[in-house]
Amino acid sequence: MTLSRREGVDIRPTLLRVLTDLYVQASAHSADEERQFVELTSRLIDEVDDATRAAVRARLAIYPATPVAVLDKLGLRRAHPAQPMPAAAAIEAAPPPAPPARIPTEAELRMASSLSMRPNDAAEISDMFFAASASERALILHNLQDTPLKASARIPVARAARAIHILEMAAFAEDVESFTLELGEALILPARIAAQVVNDPGGEPLACAMKSLDVSSAAFQRILMFLNPEAGSSVNYVYRLSRLYDRLSERSALVMLAAWRGSTMAVTRAKYRAALYDDERHRARQAPSRPAVQPGSAPAVRGQKSGS
Repeated sequence: MTLSRREGVDIRPTLLRVLTDLYVQASAHSADEERQFVELTSRLIDEVDDATRAAVRARLAIYPATPVAVLDKLGLRRAHPAQPMPAAAAIEAAPPPAPPARIPTEAELRMASSLSMRPNDAAEISDMFFAASASERALILHNLQDTPLKASARIPVARAARAIHILEMAAFAEDVESFTLELGEALILPARIAAQVVNDPGGEPLACAMKSLDVSSAAFQRILMFLNPEAGSSVNYVYRLSRLYDRLSERSALVMLAAWRGSTMAVTRAKYRAALYDDERHRARQAPSRPAVQPGSAPAVRGQKSGS
């Protein structure tokens, strides 16, 4: 009544809400109460705003004694004739979620990576890696994981197992020369690169070489401690390389192995220049002029006593 006395105030939304709240408070109603509720709400439902209509619809949808006329007016229906509880329209089933994208395996990544390194690029990557600091080397190895460059083929399991056994025995004996020789043969590296990998003071190249052979983390730590006792006695040295080795991926190590092999080809190509069609003519020495008369071709000199 107070709201109705105010000029310009629409009391129909409030009236519909109040009527609905009063109606649902009682579990049962007489025929007159139901008829009066239907007459009042049927007129107000069409005249109120959407928010009020939605609120009233929500209250009456869960009320068991909602009149059928009001159910039809609000677009509600009973799920079953024997079920007194009205039910709203069925909600459409959500579409099944899309299956999560499968993470490609390292083998699939290597097969998809078909961009072979040219010898000059491989030599540049190898030189840059050996000249970098410890933090820069870690960043280079991290970036090689997603590079499109083609990685080297994985070392056969039987050959790798045999090499790991020999490398561990050589490390225990502190035999750096035998260790370097076996590493070069197992990874198909020239003696120069193999020695550079083993004797590098930082240890990151050795970590790449061991990861290429799929050496376990425990075996790699033993090799670090025994191969070079002076460096292996440093806790920081062993701990830093062990953390790097655990985070290093096999693909990064195999890409670096491909760079070491490719750099060898670059050095070989630079040493031997391609021969041109006229190289022999330019290199040929000028033959000395031949004498006009060859030895033994002159006529025999007649002696004075021969008479002939």
